[in-house]
Amino acid sequence: MSEGPTLSETTAFITGLSGPVLTVDEDHFLREAAPWGVILFQRNCVDPGQVRRLAADIRSALGWQAPILIDQEGGRVQRLKPPHWRAYPPSRVYGTLYARDHAEGLEACQLGTRLIAADLRALGLDVDCLPLVDVPVEGAHDIIGDRAYGTDPDTISTLAGAAIDALLEGGVLPVIKHVPGHGRARSDSHLELPVVDAAWDELAAADFLPFGRFRRCPLAMTAHVVFTAVDAERPATTSDEVIGRVIRGTIGYDGCLMSDDLSMKALSGNLADRAEASIAAGCDLALHCNGKLAEMDAVAGAVPVLAGDALARADRALAARREPEPIDVAEARQRFADLVQPVWTPPGG
Repeated sequence: MSEGPTLSETTAFITGLSGPVLTVDEDHFLREAAPWGVILFQRNCVDPGQVRRLAADIRSALGWQAPILIDQEGGRVQRLKPPHWRAYPPSRVYGTLYARDHAEGLEACQLGTRLIAADLRALGLDVDCLPLVDVPVEGAHDIIGDRAYGTDPDTISTLAGAAIDALLEGGVLPVIKHVPGHGRARSDSHLELPVVDAAWDELAAADFLPFGRFRRCPLAMTAHVVFTAVDAERPATTSDEVIGRVIRGTIGYDGCLMSDDLSMKALSGNLADRAEASIAAGCDLALHCNGKLAEMDAVAGAVPVLAGDALARADRALAARREPEPIDVAEARQRFADLVQPVWTPPGG
């Protein structure tokens, strides 16, 4: 199995799958459509042996060590759940600990994220859609809520940086999200299109600020949010103004940029339209998550072969993959439990 794609083999999207095994139709789809990567959800994860087999089957169909992604944040968003996998706290727990004691909060964030990386690598997964760098504000929808490390850019930047380092040390690529910021959204982009009316200066001083500190992170994910100060009509995912002026410009992000899930209701048009619009706006990769084969076909037919700057950025992201650094998992779990015990108890614990 080769280490990476060639220009003629890989197309500019990441796909989901329907269930815990690769179906015959999905195997054929992966071989023919050649997505850059695959993302897994709870429906795809039954037990460790099954996930390892699925990861191996995915890479066999694609013919190379393709990235396999998952959302394993902790708290409300963790696709790998007990009893087969350990529960982790929401990111806000680390912010709470950090406010009490900077050193212990930082250590807890590093350890918790490093343990997540160890869980993923044991399954053959090597990309985690973490950390959130969103800055939530009072009155915003709870879709971000305690998934954010805090409510101020400095705390969020410090802890998100620790999480990025911990994932990379564990052999897992991080994905910063949701650039250029989802913290002001007053609705859930899974269900409708949020519109943020804050002025440019306000956005630049808070929402955009922490993302600028991670401009060299290998991967980033867009926000399905309209920022009227930049583009009053289109959400960031499909706005060349937001991607060009804000994400690539003001923030200075030069890594591989993927859309958030194209099947979310914040976006309009059919799946092909959404995929085309995201790529035209400047996303390097279109992300489609729900595992519905007809939609997968539509996205695959609408995106180009990776080429040019998009291919270079995707290749740079993959070049950041490395073997995990040694860790005593049992010792790390005990220290982690001691650190978080004052503010968080695992479900059932």
